[in-house]
Amino acid sequence: MVSSADILSARILVVDDHEANVRLIEGMLRIAGYTCVQSTTDPSEVCELYRQNHYGLILLDLQMPGLDGFQVMEGLKEIEGDGYLPVLVITAQPGHKLRALEAGAKDFVSKPFDLAELRARVHNILEVRLLHLEMKRCNQVLEEAVRDLEESREVIRLKTLEEKKRSEQELALAQETQESLLPQRLPQFENFRIHAFNNPTRYVGGDFYDFLQLSSGEWMGVVADVSGKGMPAALLSSMVLGALSMEFRAGTQPPEVLNRVNRLLCEKSLPAQFVTLFLFLLRPDGEGQFISAGHNAAYLFRSATGTIEALTPEAYFLGMFDSACYECRALHLYKGDILVVYSDGLTDAETPQGEMFGEERLLEIILREGPSGGCAVERSFLKVIQDFTQGLPQTDDITFVIVEKYQ
Repeated sequence: MVSSADILSARILVVDDHEANVRLIEGMLRIAGYTCVQSTTDPSEVCELYRQNHYGLILLDLQMPGLDGFQVMEGLKEIEGDGYLPVLVITAQPGHKLRALEAGAKDFVSKPFDLAELRARVHNILEVRLLHLEMKRCNQVLEEAVRDLEESREVIRLKTLEEKKRSEQELALAQETQESLLPQRLPQFENFRIHAFNNPTRYVGGDFYDFLQLSSGEWMGVVADVSGKGMPAALLSSMVLGALSMEFRAGTQPPEVLNRVNRLLCEKSLPAQFVTLFLFLLRPDGEGQFISAGHNAAYLFRSATGTIEALTPEAYFLGMFDSACYECRALHLYKGDILVVYSDGLTDAETPQGEMFGEERLLEIILREGPSGGCAVERSFLKVIQDFTQGLPQTDDITFVIVEKYQ
């Protein structure tokens, strides 16, 4: 997580050809508590300053003599290898706003300044930027673990028991790293109780879940299943999880979040890799919406009638078609209702004789335990699966999330 101290100590560069504007913005930032603020009135200095200091945020005026803000952003793109420009543009021209966003800027603020708005936008962009950098660091840790394990694969077969134990410790570290990306404790949202479970087939896997409180008053939940198993799936799941978190924290609307993540996967993942995902948003009164991107059906237990509704997918897997578009569907939970979202590793669990658990048994548990609440449903899932498989190793990652509206 990014702390307030991290945000206030981030490096900031103010670029404006008018000295008065520079002093105004610098003063506002220092009053707000930012401690590492630099400035320049010469746009030709920006790229070299960025090479030296790697700023967390650049406040960039668009209309300047010599080099304008758009030319400066082109220079920054050549320096920033991953294409992420931490730029907040400043403009008095309404027509320049969309052009600036298309050029790579992350946000804009209009002249004359509204100081409260400028402070809020600076804080939000810095938070997203620092989260982006932290996710890159986590991905590098996983990638380094993969490289180390691949290089030692042939050696492991010939190593002594002590050396094999060391290898297991490295795998455990990779597992710890991935687990750190999942919620460390389940959140408390008004009027809802949440239960969640995740168990990969190997040390690491491709399933994940996450929750996030949004500034709109809604909260977001997601369950995803990345194709494949082990390290390749874990690396892709960490990338998807990071992209989702970054987009939602930036205030992007759910359909556009998935549109962007889908395009990212089409560009960055292997042709055989894809992601199924169930995403939902809820308000305290139970009103909400969901998108199911190729994910198996989620189930909604209605307390008032003792029946189950299926929330079926109406969109493509993520990472299949870069032209795919995702739309929300309405969702409403009333008092006592229970939403069950799971990965297919749950229904694909097998007995030693090869019989699959299946959806019918899953629905029977929900109908039987639903009136007793989400905790009873979770306990029954775990016990019945254990009894059903008779200790047989999992064939796929198992993940589920249970959401109960208790008021």
